[in-house]
Amino acid sequence: MSDHNPIYHLKDAYFFEVPKPMWRQGYESYDDVPGFLKAPFEGEGREMPSLAEFNEAMDGKILIPQPFAELDSLYAVKNGFGISKFMILELVLAAILLVLFTRLARLLSSGDPPQGRFANFFEAFVMFIRDSIARPAIDSHDDHGGESGHGGGAAAAAVPLAHEGDRFVPLLLTLFFFVLGCNLLGMVPWAGSPTASFSVTLALAAVTFGTVVVAGMMRFGVVGFFTNQVPSMDLPLPLAILLKPMIFAIEMLGLCIKHLILAVRLLANMVAGHLVLLGIMGLITAAASYSTGMWATVTGISVVSSTLFSVLELFVAFLQAYIFTFLSALFIGASVHQH
Repeated sequence: MSDHNPIYHLKDAYFFEVPKPMWRQGYESYDDVPGFLKAPFEGEGREMPSLAEFNEAMDGKILIPQPFAELDSLYAVKNGFGISKFMILELVLAAILLVLFTRLARLLSSGDPPQGRFANFFEAFVMFIRDSIARPAIDSHDDHGGESGHGGGAAAAAVPLAHEGDRFVPLLLTLFFFVLGCNLLGMVPWAGSPTASFSVTLALAAVTFGTVVVAGMMRFGVVGFFTNQVPSMDLPLPLAILLKPMIFAIEMLGLCIKHLILAVRLLANMVAGHLVLLGIMGLITAAASYSTGMWATVTGISVVSSTLFSVLELFVAFLQAYIFTFLSALFIGASVHQH
């Protein structure tokens, strides 16, 4: 119970962990202890530790109440719907984003130029995502077909909106700031990064996948969306019968794989950064068994290295939010235009 695996820093859990002096457990008897915490000691040949030792091992662990589930351990649900640390962090982040952007919308609703640091700061992000992500990735590249001598009316009919990407800006803004917020939570002491969980990144990728499918079907129809996955090719009928089903299968498989990779890419980058930090800080513990001079030297190097790497992690948090949003925009753009 007293041993804590550092890798659990990257794992979702059903408790928050803070420094031991900040949260002392006060179980007065084992009758007050939840059953799942006593279960590992109740097997044959096992012995319960003293209550003082148990309380000391549980110091710093703030258990999350579970009204809808029964826990099997601090990291697993036995049955029911468990409320985990990452769920709470995501809800807190969603509430923060709701408050921030409700205020921003109120400030910008008049149409006047933004005033103040708050409005200017967030308006710069909004404009960047609209002008540098949504419009370049989703808009048609023949917005002014009628003026460029490429057929006028036919070209204009192919592009019903001047900026098709604008209708996806709210979704892309939500994805960007939610991913960014989850990434940054990983740098907050005693919190954790929800994007270090595959279930979270997979759910985010599923939002993009659902948008791709729905937007494509709204543009081309249900059948048209699937036929659009196959590029137009002038093939003899026998070759077309042979090749086009194969190409269709490959394209549909690729459609699923690239969204799966979207989830894995974000997960891998966030987990890798945390693992490197854990490795660097772990050198301090490893050096504790050596001389005081060795320990002091390793500690100094590790602290400086961790600080510098944390700055890099801050950059990566923004970069991965941008990459996830940009790739989502590219996938959406591909679904609402001809292959």
